[in-house]
Amino acid sequence: MALRPDEFYDHALAAADGERRLPLARMTGWDISPFEPEGLRVPPLRPPVLPEPARHGEDPSDCGACRDRADGIWFNDSWRLTRITEVGVPLVLMLHPMEHHDMADLPDELAAELGILSTHIVRHVQALPHISRAHVYRIGDGGAHLHIWFFARPEGQSQLYGSWLPVWDDLLPEYPAEVAEADAAIVADALVASIGGRRPAVGSSPHD
Repeated sequence: MALRPDEFYDHALAAADGERRLPLARMTGWDISPFEPEGLRVPPLRPPVLPEPARHGEDPSDCGACRDRADGIWFNDSWRLTRITEVGVPLVLMLHPMEHHDMADLPDELAAELGILSTHIVRHVQALPHISRAHVYRIGDGGAHLHIWFFARPEGQSQLYGSWLPVWDDLLPEYPAEVAEADAAIVADALVASIGGRRPAVGSSPHD
């Protein structure tokens, strides 16, 4: 059984200093870290807050992902793929189920589709020129409607390897939108060819 919130907090504080600051992570010493360890400080560890604040979309009637079912670059009957704008890496895509599900309550049929779809998306992103890898993330702390992130890592940028990529994305200047839009269209067209689904017609709903 996992530690209770108070037990976890006490366990973590045992490694902290008198200001409740934990030591810097080993990751800050990696050569892919976007920060130099000198001068960095960990903020004081805050005590647990219970009950946790509600995530966005816990109530399906107030869920932005449900309201935005018509937005995307690729659709099938169960899923839609969107491009996230104003990012620093070459391409960030997000996959959403059409219906209001989180990972834990995703029906087995959709879970199987998620695995296949994720593989195809990764395959097509990595086929883009000058893209070495497609990173896949599911977090879930901010929104209750399942959303899977796909980050394209640019070729040759070894500092952008691994788990720091989303932080580098936040630090980098905005990537040219017209280039990202064109690459997203290539991925969406490749998805239609490899797994089916449809692209939205300009100016129309994907369900028209």
